[in-house]
Amino acid sequence: MSTKTSAALSAPSSGFNWLSPVLGMLGGLRYPALGITSLLAAWWFGGYLVANDPDMWAFANFAPAPTFQALYGLVASGAIWPTILSSLYRILYGLFWGIVIGVPVGVLIGYVGSAMKIANVPFQFLRMISPLAWMPIAVLAFPTWDSAIIFLIVMAAVWPIIFSTAHGVRRIDPNWFKVARNLGASELHMLRRIIMPAIMSDVLAGIRLAVGVAWVVLVPAEYLGVTSGLGYAINDARDTLSYDTLAAIVVVIGLIGYGLDSICSLLIKRFNWHVE
Repeated sequence: MSTKTSAALSAPSSGFNWLSPVLGMLGGLRYPALGITSLLAAWWFGGYLVANDPDMWAFANFAPAPTFQALYGLVASGAIWPTILSSLYRILYGLFWGIVIGVPVGVLIGYVGSAMKIANVPFQFLRMISPLAWMPIAVLAFPTWDSAIIFLIVMAAVWPIIFSTAHGVRRIDPNWFKVARNLGASELHMLRRIIMPAIMSDVLAGIRLAVGVAWVVLVPAEYLGVTSGLGYAINDARDTLSYDTLAAIVVVIGLIGYGLDSICSLLIKRFNWHVE
């Protein structure tokens, strides 16, 4: 076969090389699409059963069709955006303080063996207390409802960050510290050049766990005296029997939570030194 003939035969296949990544992406989406379809089917079937039950027909607006219609109305009117921004402000501010407190404390108890022995029991005790149990104390201790809610978020977020950070520090090879000391490194240099780069993926894993816990705590925390946020919107929709709006806000909560978790997952992959 001549060179020209071979080139002619290979030209069409090379012209469709751009399809390979597209087909790969579509292939990777088939399982998530199947999961979402299954969830929607179960949701629709549940709504069908509720709508045909004489004792529960009043809750028929929880079904997918009324929910997505209400969601479209909330998005189109712009009414949902201030609600989302209020909740995001509280969650991000609470996470900020959780990180500011949790990372240094985690480094300390992970690096200093005696600090871990002293702090382990009280920290484990405090970690097992539901963040919402601090609600009466938060209301009394803080001057505004926003501050009280942020405190509850901090109490939810700080423990995963502390323990994940401490675990990362304890996994560092002690020989790294010996070499650094032999080279004349100070404690500050070891923190900047050894500890923080080595534990970054552990810190981000702790933040990912903290985001999940804090996002779950946020909604009931916003049942307090605030007049904004996703939790308040759910409470208001329940009081006005707007079950389609209530379900739409639940969908928004799930979407935002999934988005926050996905961002944390991408950051973990970015800072993970281990190839999986």
